[in-house]
This record gives sequence, C-alpha cells and structure tokens, in this order.
Amino acid sequence: MAKAFLSGNEALAQGVWEGGLHFATGYPGTPSTEILETIAARFPEVECQWAVNEKVAVEVAGGASFGGARAMATMKHVGLNVAADPFFSLSFAGASGGLLIVSADDPGMHSSQNEQDNRYYARAARCPMVEPSSSQEARDFAIQALEISEQFEAPILFRMTTRICHSKGIVETGSRKEVPRKGYKPDPQARVLMPSNARKRHEWALERARKLEEFGNTCSLNRWEKGSSKVGVVTSGVAYNYVKEVLPEASVLKLGLTWPLPWGLIEEFAASVEKLYVVEEGDPLLEKDLKAHGIRCTGKEVIPITGELNPEIVRRGIAPGSARAQAREPAPAPSRPPVLCPGCPHRPVFYWLRRMRKSTSGDIGCYTLGAIPPLSAMDTCICMGASISGLEGLEKGAGPEAASTLAAAIGDSTFIHSGITGLVDMVYNRATGTVLILDNEITAMTGRQEHPATGRDIRGNPAPTVDIPALCKAVGVERVQVVDPYDMQAVRAALKEEMARRELSVIVFRRPCVLKERSRKKSYAVVDPEKCTDCGACLRLGCPAIEHKENHAWVNPLFCYPECSMCVQVCPTKAISKKTDQ
Repeated sequence: MAKAFLSGNEALAQGVWEGGLHFATGYPGTPSTEILETIAARFPEVECQWAVNEKVAVEVAGGASFGGARAMATMKHVGLNVAADPFFSLSFAGASGGLLIVSADDPGMHSSQNEQDNRYYARAARCPMVEPSSSQEARDFAIQALEISEQFEAPILFRMTTRICHSKGIVETGSRKEVPRKGYKPDPQARVLMPSNARKRHEWALERARKLEEFGNTCSLNRWEKGSSKVGVVTSGVAYNYVKEVLPEASVLKLGLTWPLPWGLIEEFAASVEKLYVVEEGDPLLEKDLKAHGIRCTGKEVIPITGELNPEIVRRGIAPGSARAQAREPAPAPSRPPVLCPGCPHRPVFYWLRRMRKSTSGDIGCYTLGAIPPLSAMDTCICMGASISGLEGLEKGAGPEAASTLAAAIGDSTFIHSGITGLVDMVYNRATGTVLILDNEITAMTGRQEHPATGRDIRGNPAPTVDIPALCKAVGVERVQVVDPYDMQAVRAALKEEMARRELSVIVFRRPCVLKERSRKKSYAVVDPEKCTDCGACLRLGCPAIEHKENHAWVNPLFCYPECSMCVQVCPTKAISKKTDQ
C-alpha cells in the first residue's frame, strides 16, 4: 500500500480505478467536478467522457452496466433531479456490471440554488446508498460499493457532500484490480419496464432491500465503536468526524450503508446506551426512521436542519455544558460577493440590458452574477435551462406587449445541457422573445470543462463540434445573429433591434472565457485624471479592475484584461485609453 494526500473527490476516483471501473461519465457541477477530471488526468485505463447533462450520463452509465462493464455517473445534487427518471427505473431494472450513481450534495449552498438532501432519493427509489466520512473512506467505500452493486444487482447511490469532496487527507492506496467485463446478456423481463414487467421488478426490488438490510447488520461499511454506555450517537458522513471530536468517549454507530438501514444492529446499539442522539447533516431522515421504528432518540431538537454542520455547532447541541460550547463565537468574516472576472465577455450584455431597462430570465452559470449590483440585470434564476422556457412563460403571463422588455440569458454549456428543448418549445408554440446565448466556449463556472460545442473532449482531444447558431436555425429560429460582446455598440444595436421585433430571435454573443485563453499582450487601460470627471460610467460596468481613487477612476494594471476595452468604450469624456508595454 502507498500513501497519497487526496481530496475526497480524488480519493473516490482512486477507489473506482482500483476497483476495476471500466467507464465513467457525468456532468460538471460543484462539488463533484474533480471526480471525473481526476480519472481523465490520471487513469487512462478508464474510458471517461463528459455527458451533455446528468440524465444522459445516468442512461449511458446504465447501458454500460447492462453491457457488463463497471460504470459510474457523477453529478452534483441538483443533477440527480435531472437524472431522476432513469435513476428510479434503473433501481427496478438492476445492474449487471457494478454501477455507481454519485450525488455530491451541497449543505450550506456554497455553490447551489438549493439545499436539498438527496438521501430521500435512495428511499424513494429503493436504491442502496453508501456515504463515506473521509477521503480514505471515499476510496475504500468506492471499491466495496462496486462489489455490492454486482452482488445485489443494484445501482448504488454514492452520496458525497461538499466537505468530504473538497477536504484532503492521507489515503492508503493500492493497485488496480482488473475485472473482466461480464459481456452483454439480454434480459428483457428485467429491463423492458412495461407495466407487466415493472410490477414484478417492484417486488424484486423490495426483496433486494430486505436482503441488503440483513447484509448491513454485519457489513464493514457500518461500524459500532464502543465507548461509554451513558451516551450513544447514530451518525453518518462528515457528521461522524464532528461527533468524534466533540464526544470522544461516547459510543458511536457509524453508518456507511445508510439505506436500507440495518435494523438489527441499530436496535442492539440503541439498547446498549442510556441516551441516544442522532447527528446528521440536513434533514432528519435517520432520526425519523428511528422514531418510526419505536426507538427513542434526540436529533433536530438540538442539531440544526439547515446549513453545514461543524464541530462547534455539534458541541453546542449535544455538549452544551462544555467550556468550549460556552465560549464566545468569533466575529463573522466580512461578506465578499462574487463578481464577473475582469474582461469577462458577459459583462457588456448585462450592462446594456440594465441601461435599456430590460428584464432578463436568467440561468445557471458565471453569468448568474449579472444579477448582482451594479449590473443588476437578471430577474430570475431557477434551474438549468429555465431561462428560455421561463421567458416563454413570462410572456404568457405578462402578455405579448411585454415581449420587447424581456430576454433570456443562457450560457453555451447550459444551452447544450437543457436549453435546446426550451427553444424548440418556443418555436413550436410560436412564442416571441429574444434568447441571448452567452457563448464563452467553455463550461466556465465549474472550472472550464469541455462540452459538445468546444471541439474537445474531457482529455483535450479533438472532438466533433456542435454549431450553436446552425442548431438554432435547424430547430426553426429564423433570426440568429452572432455578435462580438467586446464591441459595446454592436451589443447595444443587436439587443435594440431584436428585442423590438415581435418574433423569436437568438443572439449568440461569442468570445472565449478570459480564463480559457490568457492573452500574451501586455496592454491595460489607463485613466487620465485631467479628463476624468468622476462620473462613474466605468464603475457601472462592475469590473473589479476599476477602482475609485482620489476623486477619479483608476484601473489596476494587474487585473486589466488585455483584449477588453469596455471601459474605454463607455467613458463619455475619453479619459480612458489602452496602453501597451513594449
């Protein structure tokens, strides 16, 4: 065994590689992104690819499992909403090769629009669920989960959380176990889920759950750590670490296979302690299950249901009399709202939408920051792809006369993910409105991953390229423009022209992400203090390179992006110019 310093995401990638994984797919989304990136960078034995969305990822991984390969699909928690249809059906259809569906939940909503608890999915789909509590367990449990999946012919919901995904620790690693592919064996009785078959598979899934419950009573994923008989804690995932820090003497039942629950083990543990706590991050799922089973316990009365847990929160809940629990909390850190990068090509679009007093149906990506002052140019942001279908609905609700005041803003990756169907719906139902595709030629928000319109695959190799303007025309949009967003007047003219029309149109604003292609030019904007009237026009761009200094604007040359000249173009007194170092 060797040792490595790995994040939970890296350790999970290491584990599935050691466990003989053949195929991996997924859609990037914090906090899950690095799992697939690690496989692509370090493990050439595993075929891996980015999927256009999470539903497709689960369907492809499910097909790979049917074909006899060990397979995995990765996503963040909201991605499982997109993939719920195949996920539920795969639980009934079963798995041939080991199949992991990785859901990376985000307690505290560090980079998400909601704080859902995806443990509900395992119960609803009757799908076994595994939860590691450290980088070492992410590696270990991944290997075991592939084995369990094949033993019980079940897809495994492998639940990670932000803290496990991104925290690092020393991990003991091993070598790869080459597992032969099982080969494809048709099984229409299991996989053709028409009602007559599905009814039988439902009964089969219930019996599988009963067998997994028995398995959980003795499997190594669930661990009874004996301590004081006065206090016992049932816990799982990252919360286990906080419990061990706060109550080192307590007895702990650490659950790694958290559905189905091992009731024989839980009953025995509960009977061995005087006071029983349930410490879990998120909703009181374990607590409710225990109470419904007739086991008295204390949980969300003392542990908060929202936000991310930490040792101090757990200490105040279950050890309130301790000196550390009574200590005064440190002052909160000052807030630092995120902003679009200096030179971001999305900025001109939102600048003009704001100036033109237009309303924008927004979407998920870097450009969501267009909602933040001083741009303040986005009214809605619900989920991936909802900008376009939301625009259609806004016009239905507000009336056709509102078309000239409404636009949808969506990124290139998000458009490929789930915006195309909304655009097709607008065409089919004769909707009007203007769709703005902010094409920075990458999946920028999650770390610059490739997608089907970038021309490269996950390993950077050339790949077929989706032509977004041609695609829009192919589905029936007659008016499609491509505009350089760095040309401020061209942006304004295109918005004014298309939003005035009573027909559906698409404007593709195309410039590479500034972090994708770093310019080698050494040029930056400079302000002439004699010409600057301190009018604030440049500051309204919201560019972090522009500051207010000594009664005039000042551009930080370390931040200024060479290809950008937005501030030069909006300055009414021509006080800003570009300087190039030789």
